[in-house]
Amino acid sequence: MNGGQVGRSRTAVVQPCARCGARWAVQGKPLHWCPRCHGVLLSPAPVDAPADRRNYRWVARPPGRKASASQPVRRTGTAETPRYHQIPRWGLQDRPAAPAAETYRPLAAWTDRLEQLLVATAVVFLVAAVAELGRYGILLRNRTRLIQPWLLWISDAAVTVSAVLALALALMSAVALVGWLAETRRVAYANVGESDSRSLFTLVLGCVVPIANLIWPGIFLTEAARRTGDGDPRLLRAVRIWWAAWLLNAVLVLVALIYRFANSLQVQADGVLVAMWTDVVAAGVAVASLGLVRDFAGLDLRGRPKTLRRWVIATGPVRPVIEPVRRAPAAAIRDDAVVGADAPAVDDAAVEDRAGASADAGQQEVVAK
Repeated sequence: MNGGQVGRSRTAVVQPCARCGARWAVQGKPLHWCPRCHGVLLSPAPVDAPADRRNYRWVARPPGRKASASQPVRRTGTAETPRYHQIPRWGLQDRPAAPAAETYRPLAAWTDRLEQLLVATAVVFLVAAVAELGRYGILLRNRTRLIQPWLLWISDAAVTVSAVLALALALMSAVALVGWLAETRRVAYANVGESDSRSLFTLVLGCVVPIANLIWPGIFLTEAARRTGDGDPRLLRAVRIWWAAWLLNAVLVLVALIYRFANSLQVQADGVLVAMWTDVVAAGVAVASLGLVRDFAGLDLRGRPKTLRRWVIATGPVRPVIEPVRRAPAAAIRDDAVVGADAPAVDDAAVEDRAGASADAGQQEVVAK
């Protein structure tokens, strides 16, 4: 014991120093000041008192370093409350998640309105077909009677306005479809861990250049369909149907242009009828395009989620609902013939004769019916 300091003391009650951490044995009256550093002594407490019963704290020092009575413990820091002027960099950093980079969407303003454009295109082409049909009816009527000028003016205006409006909507829908095609291909290739090998410029050229746009759009869509939904054959079939409608529409457009250069009145009248069918097929192509867009999105033509139907192989045996009538064995007939334990014995031959007679009677009854 050095100056009353407890080393390995048998004293059970000590007073720790709040400054240097030395523990002093309580001998009689408790002290107020530490004999070593003149710090405040805490109230007496048992040496092995648990944490909830102590009114002092432990001070950690580096291994092998002990405070001496001649060297008072120096305080570090200031009297101000410790605080940080900025977020400390020595701890765990909870950085906010970086925002995802926005995907570049070419022609996004058109692509977002694709479905509305396709519906409007189909409706206007149907109106144009009705206008062409009305003109054809006027031509038939004009063979025997004169047509009023105001009716001709209405017919010409309806045909011209509907044709121009349908052409404008078709061009806008084509631009939106190119943007949709680029986005669909990018998503389809990303789902299989690949990147689209065809640039936007290539897609535009394949869909815009005449004659080439009869082949390349179908190829672009087929490549995307094979990477969407594990190559769903129904999606590939929808692409082929759209492709066939697109080719048919191109053929009808070419035929309608040829009819425009005819000199005969009858051929020109036939050209009006061909123009009407061209507008009908163009409306069908717009509807097929809308269905194709929704097929890639997993929807039906009306925009509802598709119901997947899967066929499984039936492994159980095929059993008829109504079992066929079979002849009972002789043993069963013998058992039915026995009424009680003391009944007389029945001859097997007689039982078989009875069974045969019953079968013959049943067969005769069936024949009679």
